[in-house]
Amino acid sequence: MKEKGGKILLAHGAGGKLTHDLIHALFLPFLKNKLLCALDDSAVIPTGKGSRLAFTTDSYVVKPLFFPGGDIGRLSICGTVNDLAMAGARPLGLSASFILEEGFSAGKLERVLSSMKEAAMEAGVMVAAADTKVVEHGAAEGLFITTSGIGVISEGVDISGSRAMAGDAVIINGPIGDHEIGVLVARGDLSLEGKIKSDCAPLNGLVQAMLDTCGNIHVLRDPTRGGLATVLWEIANASKAGVIIDDQKVKVRQEIKGVCDLLGFDPYYLANEGKLVAFVPQEEAETVLEAMKANPLGREAGIIGAVVDENPGKVLLKTRIGGYRLLEPLSGEQFPRIC
Repeated sequence: MKEKGGKILLAHGAGGKLTHDLIHALFLPFLKNKLLCALDDSAVIPTGKGSRLAFTTDSYVVKPLFFPGGDIGRLSICGTVNDLAMAGARPLGLSASFILEEGFSAGKLERVLSSMKEAAMEAGVMVAAADTKVVEHGAAEGLFITTSGIGVISEGVDISGSRAMAGDAVIINGPIGDHEIGVLVARGDLSLEGKIKSDCAPLNGLVQAMLDTCGNIHVLRDPTRGGLATVLWEIANASKAGVIIDDQKVKVRQEIKGVCDLLGFDPYYLANEGKLVAFVPQEEAETVLEAMKANPLGREAGIIGAVVDENPGKVLLKTRIGGYRLLEPLSGEQFPRIC
């Protein structure tokens, strides 16, 4: 790491190339092992006799704490449930660790906890363990939450970012960019007003419906920090596969498109908290799509691309005028504190 004398930058937490570089330059040399090096959303832990557990952890530092469509509490439950679901796991239980700044409003904490309760019920999972620390005023910005989760993976399910194969169809469950723009509008950074809501939602029910239809899903990933472009790049690299996405088939809500056109944002790099991409064998894609559309969180699902033999490790976006654009990981910082 040579950026600014080797110091950590906000951009190192943006989920793009600098995050990738930070993990490989610092974290993996000290912590690497066969479970961590898979770099999937959850570690898959064999427990003997063919059964496996999924285990994951994540921290939430979103600013502001409350935004249209969610808050830090809902985000912390949904994010960890979704990380388990992206391994094809059924969540068994979560833990939650709270870092509170001295002086934080008890009323706001009550709102956050109520939201966590509702999200946990929606996902059908319990918060089975918790911890609280209070730090001095100024040592934190209100409230940070870390959640961890454990889930069980059914026999025969084998999902990883390294399993994309030529011939797979690429499916997404709806429009992109809602969460990041929703948070930024709520933050006031954009000097815009509007009713753009985050898509924050637990996806385990949708994933289970997909697995009930097709037990041979190769890849699941939720395009959070770094957006759809970065996630597709990570999958293409891990799988040594080429991916082609059709821009005309990727949905972006008109209001999100309007903000992007106005301020020069690329929706492919905006974070989502209720979306997933799935790589499934082409012959099973329509069946999976039908199952997704029967779920409220998959009604706007569609096939947006395919995995090909050419250009391993690269993602090409077929543009609306028939050309191709290389989709690379998020470079530098888009916006901090969006999850």
